[in-house]
Amino acid sequence: MDEVTGSTPSKDARLLEMHVSNLGVIENASLVFSPGMTALTGETGAGKTLIVTALQLLTGQRADSGLIGPFGDEARVDARYVIGDDEIVISRAVPRDGRSRAYINGSISTVSSLQEITENLIEIHGQHGHTSLEKTAEQRNALDRYANIDLTKLKALRKTRGDLANALQEILGHENFQQELDFLRFQESEISQIGIESPDEEERLKESETLLANATDNQYLVMKISEILKADSPLVEEIGKLLQEVKGNQPLESFERKLTELIEVMTEISSTARNFAESIDVDPQRLDEVQQRIALLQEIRRKYGSTLQTVLEKQQELTEQILNLENAGQLSQEIQEKLQTIEKDLVAEEKVIADLRKKAAPGIASEIEGYLRELSIPEGKVDFRIDGAAGEQVEIYVSLNRGQELRSLSKVASGGELARTTLAARLVLSTEPETLIFDEVDSGIGGQTALEVGKCLKELSTERQVLVVTHLAQVAAFADNQIKVTKRESGVLPDIAVQTLDKEQRVIEISRMLSGSPDSENAQKHATELLENAH
Repeated sequence: MDEVTGSTPSKDARLLEMHVSNLGVIENASLVFSPGMTALTGETGAGKTLIVTALQLLTGQRADSGLIGPFGDEARVDARYVIGDDEIVISRAVPRDGRSRAYINGSISTVSSLQEITENLIEIHGQHGHTSLEKTAEQRNALDRYANIDLTKLKALRKTRGDLANALQEILGHENFQQELDFLRFQESEISQIGIESPDEEERLKESETLLANATDNQYLVMKISEILKADSPLVEEIGKLLQEVKGNQPLESFERKLTELIEVMTEISSTARNFAESIDVDPQRLDEVQQRIALLQEIRRKYGSTLQTVLEKQQELTEQILNLENAGQLSQEIQEKLQTIEKDLVAEEKVIADLRKKAAPGIASEIEGYLRELSIPEGKVDFRIDGAAGEQVEIYVSLNRGQELRSLSKVASGGELARTTLAARLVLSTEPETLIFDEVDSGIGGQTALEVGKCLKELSTERQVLVVTHLAQVAAFADNQIKVTKRESGVLPDIAVQTLDKEQRVIEISRMLSGSPDSENAQKHATELLENAH
């Protein structure tokens, strides 16, 4: 099985801002995202998960009309992303009736196009996340990146093998080889026997046909012109008399000159007409020959092309096809010999790549297990299942509890366990996608484990943008920035407020997360200590 490589990861990319409208209890909310690690906090039920839902919509995940809030007829999410020196705006609209719509830079697009764009930009870790690492192709690519495995030679050999196999099939794929060769020879012979003189032969013959068809009448008419205008004809004699009468008459000098010129022109026309009459071929047999040749050329055009030029090109093509088929035996032998050499080289290179992958896998697994222990999964086991000629069938299997059977990473059920497992894997395997969102990563943990989760998220954010939805102060304290989500019940309908916190506001919010009492001096002291220790 040949490998499918992922798209090239973007560089210097991050989510800049997002606007959410009429999504659940969110009427309008704007979020500005910073580099590094951002914590999204707030009371339970405040609407933090709706922010993750908005991001899921941007990655092309399924849109449910039940997400639409009471503030309008559709929910909408718009986000601005920077990629290097460029910016891109991606949007998703979910109407109450009908299909959802996607937009890229303001132009309507497809959800699948949205998925392609965000595949290596945004990754959501959690119960209903969008995690490319769950795909076996990404697991293989991540292993190769980690181990710096160069696939250039393998890809080149596989491409060459494919090209040679296609060429061989093209040569030997003719079911009725001899019949086809005979038919090509017949067609080429049919054209060559005509002996086309030039691409414009038919046009020249039609000119001759027109002249020959009216040869007698034309010859008579031209001879009549010659007789009437010859030097001793009555017409010329009369003009000569007029010339003599005006000759020497000064006022009529211009007429004398013009009459002289007229006689000269008439005499010249007479001579030209006589010569043309003598050149006309009045041979009926010649006319018949020309007409037969024209019919023959028209018939060959009907079979092989709209013009004689096309027919001549077809003849050249047939000649080349005949030559190729006549040499097919020799060519196929040469290709088969090349194929044997390539296959031998390919088998050797596939073994090299398979060995490199199998050699790298245990070390990667061990590193991931180390992070799992830090993330309160002490019994976590990781195993890379590698199969295929070049070890291209790569799949990560994990066991998160003692005695538990190893299962595919994509089948880890618990949202919290899955988020922490993929967090551990991302810390080891790669520097993409560029923006990672973690939801439920702190589910069911606390104390020292929460601190370790915060440390790992912070470490992860050194090379990319990390957004974590958390209810734990120990995790939030490690963030570079903090966004608070608050549900307001003051109006007829509940609404969501989103606020980016400054340093003092962070102390108050983390105090609330620690003790439920944001105004508590002890809690604030503890919050300040947490923030200082985390940075």
